[in-house]
Amino acid sequence: MRPTPIESNPGRSQNTGQNTGESSAMNLTREQLLDAYRKMRMIRAFEEKLGELVAAGKMGGFMHLYAGEEAVAVGVCAQLGQRDTVASTHRGHGHCIAKGVDVGAMMAELFGRASGTCKGKGGSMHIADVEKGMLGANGIVGAGIPLTTGAALTAKLKRSGGVAVAFFGDGATNQGAFHESLNMAANWKLPALYVVENNGFGEFTPTEFVVPVKDIAVRAGSYAMESAIADGMDFFDVYEKAGEALEHCRSGHGPVLLECKTYRFAGHFVGDPLVYRSKEEAEDWIQNRDPLDRFESHCVEAQLVDADDLRQIDHAVQEELEAAVEAAEAAPFPDLSEITTDVYYTPPGEGGAR
Repeated sequence: MRPTPIESNPGRSQNTGQNTGESSAMNLTREQLLDAYRKMRMIRAFEEKLGELVAAGKMGGFMHLYAGEEAVAVGVCAQLGQRDTVASTHRGHGHCIAKGVDVGAMMAELFGRASGTCKGKGGSMHIADVEKGMLGANGIVGAGIPLTTGAALTAKLKRSGGVAVAFFGDGATNQGAFHESLNMAANWKLPALYVVENNGFGEFTPTEFVVPVKDIAVRAGSYAMESAIADGMDFFDVYEKAGEALEHCRSGHGPVLLECKTYRFAGHFVGDPLVYRSKEEAEDWIQNRDPLDRFESHCVEAQLVDADDLRQIDHAVQEELEAAVEAAEAAPFPDLSEITTDVYYTPPGEGGAR
């Protein structure tokens, strides 16, 4: 699994013309393909709805949207099970949906309601659902990386067969926590998959301004760690590379660093003036490399699914989202008496969480 760079630099407007991973598609059933599309479509629609809600003044706080990067979250999480865990970032809605967190509970959380995943007290950057293996989004850049390393150590010591996955951006790879975690995971051969979502920008700074290497995946070599590079705009390429990486981890061979070259369609946050990238660059990526369009084109042309099936999914997703928004707006806010609960964890039998 040595790095095999794709002909793409996410910091520039460029269409690779790379073939979609047909071998991976042939290993997926029609039901699996439709489920993957549904999750990608839900992520896209969820993020677009959040943009509308923020613009309408119905939702406050910083909102970091995942639109454009759907193939990464779904391509990886489609191969995870209940025993596997995921740690996310400030841009975490996509990872939550891909890992199976309830969309209605997520929407309620974003509205700050008691029916939310964290009882309305976490918000966008702190959504978590441990029962689903989602260890949480995180407002601190790179903070999910050591959490994943700890979860991987747990999986190894308990011999659960699980893999811990960390999603993080290119900017996080300059944090000390990234290097410390990779060093520890490689030394102890932990079942950890570190997924770099290299979208070409760390907030507003082009990656090449602060990273001296073209491919972040090569940094794994410093720790004798396996690595791979995937086209993050292609579900099938991510699925194939992530599948190989996960098998490597599960087999006891240690961690893998997977770099996914991708692009966020919106700004760093809702309201970002986007003065650091050209309109032409963004339009080129959106028009020519949209992961949902590429998925549909490949599947329909290969007669793996019907376009009508995908349109039905689009309609069902919109209906589910509208219902989620309606339910969230009608739900109660957390009671003031709950303000000090769920702050620290207490083991079962000792009073529960408080």
